[in-house]
Amino acid sequence: MSYKKYWLLLCLAACMSPAYADVLVILPESGTMARAGQSIKRGFLSAYTASGSKEKIIFVDSAKNSIDSIFKKEVTNKTRLIVGPLARPEVENLIQLSPKIPVLALNDVNTQSANVWQYSLAKQDDAVALNQLLKKDGVKKLFVLRQTGTESATELFLVALMAEFGSDIAMVNQLPKKLSRKEGVLLLGDHQWMEQLGALPEKNIYATPLSIEQGQFIPLGLSFCDVPALYNGQWADLIEAYKEQPENMAFQRLLAFGGDAWSMGQHLLEQAGQVQFSFVGRTGAIELKDHKISRQPYCYRQQKNSIEILK
Repeated sequence: MSYKKYWLLLCLAACMSPAYADVLVILPESGTMARAGQSIKRGFLSAYTASGSKEKIIFVDSAKNSIDSIFKKEVTNKTRLIVGPLARPEVENLIQLSPKIPVLALNDVNTQSANVWQYSLAKQDDAVALNQLLKKDGVKKLFVLRQTGTESATELFLVALMAEFGSDIAMVNQLPKKLSRKEGVLLLGDHQWMEQLGALPEKNIYATPLSIEQGQFIPLGLSFCDVPALYNGQWADLIEAYKEQPENMAFQRLLAFGGDAWSMGQHLLEQAGQVQFSFVGRTGAIELKDHKISRQPYCYRQQKNSIEILK
């Protein structure tokens, strides 16, 4: 399929809203979260178009409509699935409505509901994946070097990692001069800051996706866990979505997130009763079991000439 034809079909799917929806997608398409919402929408539509599905989809802007009003105006007896919303307070509001049809919420909250599955790019998932890698590498003590000014971007991840790894984590103000075989260093900061640190150890050195930028040098031996779709060409729909509007890596992750949201939506549409499934997704290994969605990001290590996937 040509590039122009692909995007014509996608536009038709997005713009020609039917009188009713099999799938109702609730995303912010205006306001402060519009860019995130649009990236998720493009990823969702790319995966939907590539799947060849005939399900009728309507998109509703959550920035201009309350969850209550969306349910009153848009949910009909033909609506089979709701995807969204994105903001946590809106997910809470939706749960309070006790929906009778399946909902794939695009964030996670503390409240649970029988028909609402919660899917997110949670920092908890990244922390679990990195903790497993630290154990595999035999790291018993972890030094954490943190960029000043990025605390809010890394706080949830750090708290989650501390809960997973245990108490033997030490915050430091500079790189340790020497590391024993059972010690490691975690860098919490952006790529420019990491470059300014100078020479890094080539073993037991770790970072988060915040430190990885497209086309930029990754230090030899650096390990990190991230969304797999960014590091292989497996997902043709994402490649097309990126061609249409190139994005930095943060928004590429949201394209992948939207694509996996459609894949999970397909599973929910196909299954009834006790829903259970697993698949290798754009954002990691996805599993829905016991009414919970888990996501396992993939971990990588920079080698001399390539990025190695760690299994």
